[in-house]
Amino acid sequence: MTEPAELTYMSVKQVSAYLSLSEKKVYSMANDCILPASKITGKWLFPKILIDRWIMESCHSGILSDRMHITGSDDPLLSMLVAKVMSQVGTSELVSYSSTGSSLGLDILSRGYADVCALHWGRLEDSNESHLELLKKYPNHQQWLMLHGFNRKQGLMMRPETHLKYETLTEASASTSLPSWRWIARQAGSGSQQHLEQWLATKDIDFEEVNSTIVAQSERELAGYIARHNGDIGFGCQSVAFESGLSFVPILTESFDFVMPQSIYFRRQLQQLLCMFQEPKSIQLAATLGGYDLTDCGKLLM
Repeated sequence: MTEPAELTYMSVKQVSAYLSLSEKKVYSMANDCILPASKITGKWLFPKILIDRWIMESCHSGILSDRMHITGSDDPLLSMLVAKVMSQVGTSELVSYSSTGSSLGLDILSRGYADVCALHWGRLEDSNESHLELLKKYPNHQQWLMLHGFNRKQGLMMRPETHLKYETLTEASASTSLPSWRWIARQAGSGSQQHLEQWLATKDIDFEEVNSTIVAQSERELAGYIARHNGDIGFGCQSVAFESGLSFVPILTESFDFVMPQSIYFRRQLQQLLCMFQEPKSIQLAATLGGYDLTDCGKLLM
């Protein structure tokens, strides 16, 4: 019989033995969303790494409740507010943020290595459907909540002289001229890269056809490449473009949202961050950065 330490997913019987609970109790806790689990073809499966984390967080109100790690999509406003929260809590707690892109962030969240994942995946008008479809790829998504963060403008970032050339393009000339420009890409699985590829498709351009040799791992890294003349154009958010002194061509508005296990929702660090988004100074900061709408920040989406 496979030892628990060697398992990736556990059955009800294995969880029952692992936790010294009756199978009836395991079924009850899974149905009540107490234990992290997913029902596949009528059978419950329990990711072992999340069962272990659940045990740790159940110890004396959760030994990990003094920290919160956010991963996923990159955003300058979120980065600034996380830093502000950290400055307030000092050395008593830990609030951290590492941008990885939406897909990798969800992978990390599903394995229990992060508490919150930020994501953006599609246009604002399609975000509820596109985000839900993305979450369904993960077996423990039924134990997750999704909160609205904010809306933000996404589009093309380029230097002012490139912008002048861009404005002279016609629909006919765009499909022949744009592929030769030096494009800065984002990593596969990032929301910005998906936006770019979908926008290029509207111009009858396949991303594989464009001149792109550099892949940026964040919005600011992408803007830095363009500002240093390592590339000509890329896809990102308005606030980063303006921060780097670049021109910005708005293409779409997107919903930037937060996904987390249900147990994280009431964690004080998250509530502190959500409250900070609604403070007048944060609203003013968002206006200064440009391209944000903080209406309904913290609204429960699923």
